[in-house]
Amino acid sequence: MNKKLKAAIIGSGNIGTDLMIKILRHGRHIEMGAMVGIDAASDGLARAQRMGVAITHEGVEGLTRLPVFTEIDVVFDATSASAHIRSDAFLRAIKPGIRMVDLTPAAIGPYCIPVVNGEDHLDAPNVNMVTCGGQATIPMVAAVSRVAKVHYGEIIASISSKSAGPGTRANIDEFTETTSKAIEVVGGAAKGKAIIVLNPAEPPLIMRDTVYTFSDLADEDRIEESVERMVAAVHSYVPGYRLKQKVQFDRLQGLNIPGIGKSLSGLKTSIFLEVEGAAHYLPAYAGNLDIMTSAAMRTAESMAERMLATVAA
Repeated sequence: MNKKLKAAIIGSGNIGTDLMIKILRHGRHIEMGAMVGIDAASDGLARAQRMGVAITHEGVEGLTRLPVFTEIDVVFDATSASAHIRSDAFLRAIKPGIRMVDLTPAAIGPYCIPVVNGEDHLDAPNVNMVTCGGQATIPMVAAVSRVAKVHYGEIIASISSKSAGPGTRANIDEFTETTSKAIEVVGGAAKGKAIIVLNPAEPPLIMRDTVYTFSDLADEDRIEESVERMVAAVHSYVPGYRLKQKVQFDRLQGLNIPGIGKSLSGLKTSIFLEVEGAAHYLPAYAGNLDIMTSAAMRTAESMAERMLATVAA
């Protein structure tokens, strides 16, 4: 299939601009149709224009006035949770069949982690990419879950404060709520907790993630193999994703888990990750943003492949 679906990106900031460059360089089933912003002087809109992409600084209303809008099948939203709710309703009223890939914590549609449940939602009108921390850590919770029942999953995402833009800072509450829920819904933990740390260190440090799970006792070698297999799967579309050290295990007795309400004995698994960005547009330390754009592009590519195959059939 040589045909590609046209995509629009709402949000001309760091995430939107990085995603645009990824699509222009590596898009197999999708291609850039339009870049949408609200700041006429933004670097993202200027770059898009130089690269031959249609632009508007008049938000989603401006997108609908662009001639290319009739050809847009997929829209990525890289703005904020509250803005996404409005944009989805506005665009869907005009073009009901449009597909939305949500990079905000709005979570209108189902949570999507490509290597865990991406294939389950290829026909969904709106998919939510959870958060950067969720994309990095939920695969690890799921890796443990496919070996043993996970009673509790806790993740700590540490990112450089320089890579946390206005959207990230405005959505801290949504980040923790959405990620915690997705640890349960997608990762398979009975109870989930998420913490984000904005690290002010200079020079900036790359994204580091710590994952703790407490599960039933299980074969530690099987869990380690499952984790390593999942790391390889994420690495296939996020080359800077890797284990920082070997998986660690502790057997615990009489543990009181918040939200579970009973004392349990089992296995604590500790997983330490780092995510280095591909530096397409953002610095290499901004792995938190790179994993979001990479996951969103992987999801949209799979959706577009399904849509194109359906049309061809």
